[in-house]
Amino acid sequence: MQPDDTKNSDSQADLFRSSLESIIDVRHPLVVLAKRIDWDRFASEFGALYSEGKGRPGLPTRLMVGLHYLKHAFNESDESVVDRFVENPYWQYFCGMTHFVHDLPLHPTSLTRWRQRMGAEGIEPLLAETIEVAKRSKLLTRTHVAHVNVDTTVQEKAIAFPTDSRLYEKARCRLVEEAKRRGIGLRQTYVRLGKRAFVKQARYRHAKQMKRANRETRRLRTYLGRVIRDLRRKCPDPDVSLDHLLHLAERIFTQKRHDQNKLYSLHAPEVECIAKGKAHKPYEFGCKVSIATTSKDNWVVGIDAMHGSPYDGKTLVPTLNQVESLTGWKVKSSCCDRGYRGKKYWPKDTEVFLSGRRRLTRSQRRWLKRRSAVEPVIGHIKTDCRMNRNHLLGREGDRINAMLAGAAFNLRKLLAGFFVRFLSQWQRRIWVVIALFIPNSFIDQHA
Repeated sequence: MQPDDTKNSDSQADLFRSSLESIIDVRHPLVVLAKRIDWDRFASEFGALYSEGKGRPGLPTRLMVGLHYLKHAFNESDESVVDRFVENPYWQYFCGMTHFVHDLPLHPTSLTRWRQRMGAEGIEPLLAETIEVAKRSKLLTRTHVAHVNVDTTVQEKAIAFPTDSRLYEKARCRLVEEAKRRGIGLRQTYVRLGKRAFVKQARYRHAKQMKRANRETRRLRTYLGRVIRDLRRKCPDPDVSLDHLLHLAERIFTQKRHDQNKLYSLHAPEVECIAKGKAHKPYEFGCKVSIATTSKDNWVVGIDAMHGSPYDGKTLVPTLNQVESLTGWKVKSSCCDRGYRGKKYWPKDTEVFLSGRRRLTRSQRRWLKRRSAVEPVIGHIKTDCRMNRNHLLGREGDRINAMLAGAAFNLRKLLAGFFVRFLSQWQRRIWVVIALFIPNSFIDQHA
């Protein structure tokens, strides 16, 4: 009887509180967007992942989806998006609250567990719904999807820059910690000597004394090898987690400079080294992400993380298939850079135009000139939508972060479109005058 009495008391208390709709401005872009989104779609698609009568009741689906939308659209972390939720009535209305909430709706770790439950396939409907809202608002039509721009970028992982000395020291420290946790007495842990050698290596490297720095690096490698062999002798049949850690440490110990499929991080073994030819950043550590945007108005209609550092041409067909599944429309032509060379990788029913191609019609040249419009979109997705540095775990985390970043970019465009309608008549006229002198990409992001 106590839960029912509490529920009745809460409902009676709400009679004397003002609803959010009477406090906020119903013309606000977030309010308009909340009414355009089909929230019942998420409840029906995610219902199979929940079970009744087992454990604590699940949090509302609209709350979880809305917080992830707001997190990436406003570049917040799991902790900060929950904190700002309590302060902002428009965010609360967007997430389905009817009255102002003064307490935290959930713990930030609930967002992590929800993403793990959904997986990458469950997050893709969030991107699809932003496209459907644009279609229902007449902001995205079939003509937009007929011509798309496709490009790849690197989504960097939240890891320290991998050096041999750092990897040797981190692997040794992890092995010593796991051995101490299991009560395995090592012959020597090298805690003091390893820390001293690691500090000296960094100082020698900073002073350009490379022979001395390399000597300390070899010493760190020797310490790691001794700890690995000592653990193998004293624990010939380790458990699954320790065996996995020993396997990673042995990979670090044996890998050479020019080896392929090297290990660059212990907590993120899926990280790949990708060279994109940038002068300021020759190597980036993460995974490759393929992005498809409409040539007209720059809507993100396809985005996904591709592991294994594939050739750009091999990512074209999966990206165009994703565009067709998300929008329901067929792509007629796609414009790419010269990294997509190789007709054997191109789809048979879609025209592919590479930058620098000649003997084109006037219409084809016009669409090909729009290919470079995908570059600022990638820049905004990275800086404004949390794709610059991925903190989510594993390969699934890479895909989830990329899709949420693409959904957030579309969400920002929708908010900008609804913001213009929110202005009064004389403010719209001023906005039109400003639009004559400011690029469209700037307006889309700062409206």
